[in-house]
Amino acid sequence: MDDNKQFWERFSRHYSGFMRRSQATYQQICKAMRPFLKRDMDVLELACGTGQLSVPLSPCVRSWEATDFSAEMIRQAKKQVHSSRLHFSVQDATKLPYGPESFDAVVISNALHVMPHPEKALAEAWRVLKPGGWLFAPTFVWGKSRSARLRLWFMELSGFRVYHVWTAGELMAYLSERGYSIIRHQLLGSSLAPLCCLMARKIPDERTAARQTTVRSAQLDDPKVKEE
Repeated sequence: MDDNKQFWERFSRHYSGFMRRSQATYQQICKAMRPFLKRDMDVLELACGTGQLSVPLSPCVRSWEATDFSAEMIRQAKKQVHSSRLHFSVQDATKLPYGPESFDAVVISNALHVMPHPEKALAEAWRVLKPGGWLFAPTFVWGKSRSARLRLWFMELSGFRVYHVWTAGELMAYLSERGYSIIRHQLLGSSLAPLCCLMARKIPDERTAARQTTVRSAQLDDPKVKEE
């Protein structure tokens, strides 16, 4: 178990309480996402935490599969009262068990920047998304200012590891480079913790398909994957 996973396992019992500080921002995220959700949609959420988006948004769709790599985080999530449309499970976002083109939408909320290899999660999201499917990726974008670096330094003292520090423009470019078509972005939150609420779609072309196949093949050839 890597250090990053150990941190989230330890922190899971306090996560819901800690996230209350961001309650207003999450309400904004829900408001931004809700118009895109339809009753006949099957949604997959990666890195769901304790259900900050899963619980309020799952009644809007046909099914919502909320996943996290932390078993303890999922255990805490299941304690909440939630819709029968919502199911929680422990999954690795970089090695999903679902078949190709299984979901109408994938949600990755505030997780890409804390993943060592977000490109793998994005490739898996692409694989399980139906053509034209939605990717919702609200992500904190601190930027590179001195105050942002100081804030991140204090966070990392607690064991919270941020692997990628993007501006909103850099985040959009990162997803575009992996084939996603940016439909809408909206800056939410505060100046101290700005969040880019990003809506994108899977609109495949030949180059994108080849690129995603290459990433998937590299994952299957990874010795760590074979050991597991």
